[in-house]
Amino acid sequence: MSDRITAQVAVAGARGFDCNTKLTHAHALRFLEHGYTFAIRYVGRATAHSYDLTPHEASAIVTAGLGCMIVQHVQRDGPPWWTPTDDKGKQYGATAAAQAHTCGYPPGATVWLDLEGIAPSTDPERVISYANLWHEAVAAAGYLPGVYIGYGARLSAQQFYERLHFTRYWAAFNLNADEYPAVRGVCMRQHRAHAPAGVPFQIDADVVQADNLGGLPALAAIEQRLPG
Repeated sequence: MSDRITAQVAVAGARGFDCNTKLTHAHALRFLEHGYTFAIRYVGRATAHSYDLTPHEASAIVTAGLGCMIVQHVQRDGPPWWTPTDDKGKQYGATAAAQAHTCGYPPGATVWLDLEGIAPSTDPERVISYANLWHEAVAAAGYLPGVYIGYGARLSAQQFYERLHFTRYWAAFNLNADEYPAVRGVCMRQHRAHAPAGVPFQIDADVVQADNLGGLPALAAIEQRLPG
């Protein structure tokens, strides 16, 4: 990305997508043609994978006119469960922030923690500590931490709101409304979707909404070119 890329608050009602496949400039243009306005791409937990976001891809996304957000891959010890620890929270958070910085991701933009698939026997206090340590590492780098809540996050609606330090939540397509963080709710919802014609990979669609306290995520976009 370049110096013209800034963190901008996403517009309520904006439609984007997340995928685990590298995007080209041509892909980005095709999504724009079909009404998508931002992409959410992955970074790794320890090192970058071949299919993770790179500086070149990030530049291709935003110069095409899409906004961009970052989410970190969830661990899979399983299948299908994994166990969080304090060390993982610190390490994964630091790695997410470092890889976001490498890609030119601007301070103030949202970096998402993927919280799902945790072992059923896990003490919720361990999940809370893990998530808050991840938050601390990402926030210390100047980013706005957010949580993607998927199946098996092992926290209650009250615990999400009262015990986590996060203020931005993204609901998985299979998350029930009574599992949303109490009081605050979510600022983005995921939906199953098919990629536009000519895009040969799987996506999920994501729709931005103001949460119950007015919170919205922030994304990277070329200044004054963010689509609504």
